[in-house]
Amino acid sequence: MTDLVATGISPLAIELAEEYGLFDLHIDTLIPPRLWGYDVLQRHGTGVLGGRFFGHLDLPRIAACRMSGAMWSLTTNPFRTEQGRWRAWQANLARFDALVAAAQGQLKPVKTAKELQLLRGQPGHAVALAVQGANAWQAAQARDPGLDTVLADGRIVRATLVHLTDSSLGATSSPLSVRANKELTPLGAQLVAALNRHRVFVDLAHAHPTTFWQAVQVHDRDLPLIATHTGVCGIKPHWRNVDDRQVRAIAESGGVVGIIAALPFLTRARGPRDAMAMVEHLEHAIAVGGEACAAIGSDLDGAIVPPHDLRDGLGHLRLIDAMVRRGWARDRIGRVCAGNFVATWQRLRPDSWVPLLAQQPPTAA
Repeated sequence: MTDLVATGISPLAIELAEEYGLFDLHIDTLIPPRLWGYDVLQRHGTGVLGGRFFGHLDLPRIAACRMSGAMWSLTTNPFRTEQGRWRAWQANLARFDALVAAAQGQLKPVKTAKELQLLRGQPGHAVALAVQGANAWQAAQARDPGLDTVLADGRIVRATLVHLTDSSLGATSSPLSVRANKELTPLGAQLVAALNRHRVFVDLAHAHPTTFWQAVQVHDRDLPLIATHTGVCGIKPHWRNVDDRQVRAIAESGGVVGIIAALPFLTRARGPRDAMAMVEHLEHAIAVGGEACAAIGSDLDGAIVPPHDLRDGLGHLRLIDAMVRRGWARDRIGRVCAGNFVATWQRLRPDSWVPLLAQQPPTAA
């Protein structure tokens, strides 16, 4: 702890992270290894760009910032063909498995909140596996029940319907959307149904408002929705952020909104440009959706420019420090750091839930 205090992080922030746990709803730390062989098992500095792009995290820095778990995303390249996306998905999944094996217990895949909680206090980092851009599965989806096979073992915890481009599933909120029709497609509606069936989070981050609301309409009302990495328009109106109606819809489903650590989506005129910018967005989400709806979804390693104090791998602790300086109660800090999402995950996959694969009787020889 002494070394961390020397960085200006308060002992209380460190204590709170250790007491409540710290779970990030979205990190893209699997991208740099794919692009240039970045070794996430080794400690790195902030690089030549000073942490302004990729390379924000690695396992030693994840441990140093007391991040007990996170959703690690396998991000889809939308410019591949349908078959190319499917082959890339399979290769990236195999690459992830190889990384887990090489980590020798430092990375611990989890499927449920119960599994996450059982790891509390143990060494290692809990990984919930996600996909960003579920059109990675389009080739499998076209061969029903191929998608059921993809999801049956329960290892995929979350799927983001779209990313920065339109897809066969729906429209993106980004300026790269070129489709006149912004609706959730029939294939997208089928995917939502499959995700519901397998208790996989439907992630509405990146979705165009029309796609967003149609996904809400077809989604199982008994299950929580999430938006894992976004800002809120109530603080910074932006195509990447969700408005108050969207925040309320997610909160009313029993879900959470994860606030992103990306300057362009956070900062307003004369507003803070450090971790306090994230705190402002978190506070607005709480004001609109209630204490149970706010969480952290940093998007670190996702080609973002974080606030200057969140770039060196210790940003999560500095964010907690900002919450402390803002005068937040311990309970609120604990909720935002982990408790809210854990409760949402428990709603999606209660202790009684078992993956579909485990429910199937063994095939006769």
